[in-house]
Amino acid sequence: MRQKYQIYLNGAGTQLNIKELAIIDNHLNRVESAMLEDKSFCLLCEETYDNDTIKNSIAVGIVDLVTTLRTTNFFPNHRYATKIAEAVVHLYASRDNGKIELIFDDKDMMKNSLSSFMESTNSLPFTTKYD
Repeated sequence: MRQKYQIYLNGAGTQLNIKELAIIDNHLNRVESAMLEDKSFCLLCEETYDNDTIKNSIAVGIVDLVTTLRTTNFFPNHRYATKIAEAVVHLYASRDNGKIELIFDDKDMMKNSLSSFMESTNSLPFTTKYD
């Protein structure tokens, strides 16, 4: 599944908003991510956070920020949550009140996980005996 996260401050700059959107139409699976339009994504979840809470979590560190961002309704996997938290830190560090969009494809994550697994098993200390 391909997901998009839109991360931005509200107009007054007092709250952080994160929208989680995803491609749910199977016919769009063959379309490259760069070719997808905004209307291709469906809103799954939208969370709003108090500015002071986010700033305090940023001060403590990325692990605390990930914990703060995760809710009952918004619980991305660890890899995505860390990338989202890093984007939040970047947004708060920047002088503009822009919007950050992150797009993830689970297929890419699975390929990377499989490659990492294969590399780690190749270095395991074991011998194979054939009779």
